[in-house]
Amino acid sequence: MDPLNKSFSLGVWFLAVKTGTGTDVFTETLADYLSSQGVKNSITWLPHRAEYAPWSVAVPSPPDWATVIHVNTWLPHRFLPKSIPMMATMHLCVHDPELQKYKGFLRTLYHRFWIKYNENKIIKAADELVAVSKSTARVTKHVFGLSDVPVIHNGITTNSFNNPIGWRVRKSPFRLLYVGSWSKRKGTDLLAPIMEALGPGYELCYTATPSEQKRGRPMPKNCRCVGRLSKGQLEQMYLDADAFIFPSRLEGLALVLGEAMIAGLPVIASNTSSMPEIVDNDTGVLCNTDSIEEFVAAAKTLSSEDHRRYLDRCVKAFEKVRSQFDIAKMGQSYLERYKEISLARWNCES
Repeated sequence: MDPLNKSFSLGVWFLAVKTGTGTDVFTETLADYLSSQGVKNSITWLPHRAEYAPWSVAVPSPPDWATVIHVNTWLPHRFLPKSIPMMATMHLCVHDPELQKYKGFLRTLYHRFWIKYNENKIIKAADELVAVSKSTARVTKHVFGLSDVPVIHNGITTNSFNNPIGWRVRKSPFRLLYVGSWSKRKGTDLLAPIMEALGPGYELCYTATPSEQKRGRPMPKNCRCVGRLSKGQLEQMYLDADAFIFPSRLEGLALVLGEAMIAGLPVIASNTSSMPEIVDNDTGVLCNTDSIEEFVAAAKTLSSEDHRRYLDRCVKAFEKVRSQFDIAKMGQSYLERYKEISLARWNCES
């Protein structure tokens, strides 16, 4: 911040649609970090229908103290105020050609004619656009014809666990954990055949709502649904597991991967989109997308390898997130950009 501008006081207003996904966690985590740094901020949550029926939701006014608004690129342009600088975050570019084969006809139309329309509006109006991963930035540049999209990796609160590794002993049966929504993009249709192939020496705990359960195929006997968990319950599930499995086909930058790794869990994930930016062969195992055989082999590797090698993966997973994906790193990057775009407008109007 320019020290000559003594009367300038940064205030961040988050305007977001409540979706029950990782984008909500991102917003809440960043808001908490800003508060810890003494930066005034607030979140205005819009109901989920604001995404697909924005005319049914009243347009909120920005707080008088706000100097910048932070939005997700999916926010319908109806809600954009014209009087305040805007930061926009691209969490996931659903127009990635690699995702097309996993979409149905209606979802394809929704993304192409509604989401992309609103994203174009947001991108043009934003004072700055950032992406949560190199992969997302690359696809965003290609799809929207942009010359540059800066990257601010999603951050993880790394102080939730104190030495989560030292007492890890692999269980029998070997326990895998999946956390996330239940969708084809997330690769949840692969979990049942993976667990069927692994058999009784392995078990899977997974999150899902009753409605998600009904939509999916029946799960084998070595799988247990744990519903939706509170933050404390989820942290305990990370500690009770032996490895995290994530067969997703496309991710912006999945917060659950960082959460699992900061709990000292090695990760089995698809070698696609942003997954290699956080998971590598020292912190887990990367598998070809859709390869049931490779996911099965990866689980068997982690369950049978030398205990010292297993613990080494756990340590490296923990250390990678703490050093590269800490919330403070993300928070400070956003703070710098908030100040730049806020002061640019403030100085012009002063």
